Amino acid sequence: MSSTQTTPNPPAAWWRTPQMWLVVGAPLVGVAASLTAAFFAINGADPVLNKADYQRDYKAAHALQGQARIDALAKLQPAHQARNNAASPVIPAE
Repeated sequence: MSSTQTTPNPPAAWWRTPQMWLVVGAPLVGVAASLTAAFFAINGADPVLNKADYQRDYKAAHALQGQARIDALAKLQPAHQARNNAASPVIPAE
């Protein structure tokens, strides 16, 4: 019987192993995505509205008559109401 000895391959460096890039890369992509989302959330935040200005404009809109009143009140609607009215507008009764 002849025995042949084979020399094992030398271990590869960790950065040359594709599975290691999945282990390291996936969390890094998650961290980068969350930091990007946080950046856009902080820089794109809507300004806080001044309640006194809103009440002043609301009273001024109620002082108007006819179509001018409807237009002024439409500008003061919250975004979700204005969006819904744009999709299915309600014709006000005069």
